[in-house]
Amino acid sequence: MIDEKKSDLIDLRTDDELKNKGFIKGAAQIDYFKKDAEMVISKLDKTKTYLIYCAGGGRSGECAELMKKEGFTHVVNLEKGFDDWKKKGFEVEMKK
Repeated sequence: MIDEKKSDLIDLRTDDELKNKGFIKGAAQIDYFKKDAEMVISKLDKTKTYLIYCAGGGRSGECAELMKKEGFTHVVNLEKGFDDWKKKGFEVEMKK
């Protein structure tokens, strides 16, 4: 799904996490720990498909539930998160 570009990829981790560990190419960041995260998420297009992830799956699982309650129809949680992605050797970009 990531390669097909038919969905929006959202990284829910903090600035420090992205800076220190990298991110999946093409991901937009919404820091789920920020006060306005729920408001930012609620303004997204509810008809699009979103792939969401965090470090290990906790934040993204919570966010997926929130998005479903908000009326989003296509939300995919990368359940094991970025750490598992990186461990499996998939491509990672670093912030410049």
